[in-house]
Amino acid sequence: IQISDNWPGYSLDLFTYPQHYYGDLEYVLIPHGIIVDRTERLAKDIVQDIGDNDIVVLCVLKGGYKFCADLVEHIKNLSRNSERFISMKVDFVRLKSYHNDQSMQDMQIMGGDDLSKLTGKVSFLWFSIILFFMFCKDIVGTGRTMKVLLNNIEKCKPKMIKVASLLVKRTSRPDGYRPDYYGFEIPDLFVVGYALDYNEHFRDLNHICVINDHGKAKYRV
Repeated sequence: IQISDNWPGYSLDLFTYPQHYYGDLEYVLIPHGIIVDRTERLAKDIVQDIGDNDIVVLCVLKGGYKFCADLVEHIKNLSRNSERFISMKVDFVRLKSYHNDQSMQDMQIMGGDDLSKLTGKVSFLWFSIILFFMFCKDIVGTGRTMKVLLNNIEKCKPKMIKVASLLVKRTSRPDGYRPDYYGFEIPDLFVVGYALDYNEHFRDLNHICVINDHGKAKYRV
């Protein structure tokens, strides 16, 4: 689903959200209900594509945990109602690539220490991986973070790697990475909510929203 650059979003008055964020947001970009429905559709597409492979899910923390959890749950439900059982295992890795709202040149990778177990497996990445080895991540912008992470995973020589992301940002850079599965293509905006944070705030916001200047200043470190 592509959200245009001139999309005005939804008025905050139409939704409920934590009172401690009043005055910190511009508008709702994607309501929670639409996120849930789109994630369910991605799960259906994935189940159709994986064939007889089992899945190892590598979830990128912290922003990818809600997308990962919801997507895995939808896949489980589809598996329960089909003739083919899909085996899934989950592991976690944490990346740090932002300071306030600015992307940092150096990226830290933490966790996922025993990636050697992925050798010969199928990987599926959500930036929110498919043993398919599933790798879950929240958002893809320039793709720099994803490329660094993929390089590390490819050293383990998994059978297959697929990437799923809830969001993809449109950027002016021609080398932007495109995941195998993604929910929404959005303008180049700094968004929060649905586990996406600004300095560890806004993860408890169900909707995906655009933060305003007051919110950035309030929670800046």
